[in-house]
Amino acid sequence: MSVSVNTWRVAVTGVLLLLLGLSGGSALAAAAAPHAPATHTVTIDATTYLPKTVTVALGDKVVWVNKDLLVHTVTAKDGSFDSRDIPAGGSWTFVPSAAGLTAYACTYHTTMRGTLRVR
Repeated sequence: MSVSVNTWRVAVTGVLLLLLGLSGGSALAAAAAPHAPATHTVTIDATTYLPKTVTVALGDKVVWVNKDLLVHTVTAKDGSFDSRDIPAGGSWTFVPSAAGLTAYACTYHTTMRGTLRVR
């Protein structure tokens, strides 16, 4: 059985288009996949939040780690979250459920201020 060169070209082109379509489809599926949650750390030290502003995506975790010798809190000015006391060496984790900008402070040390930006 004899196969012409044109038949081979058509077959190879079809296979290449099929493979490209499959890889393009998986790339589209990956692009549409939900955001994989990340973890962001805010360090509490020397009566300061570092960084002062943390920007996260919905579903990300934010962990405040108290490396200071004093007890601190992470308390939203609008009342949307409150860590209560975070002892020296302790931490508190929060997962935001709404986008926006929220100012927070320590209830014991009012000069300690930070901002949580959720996109």
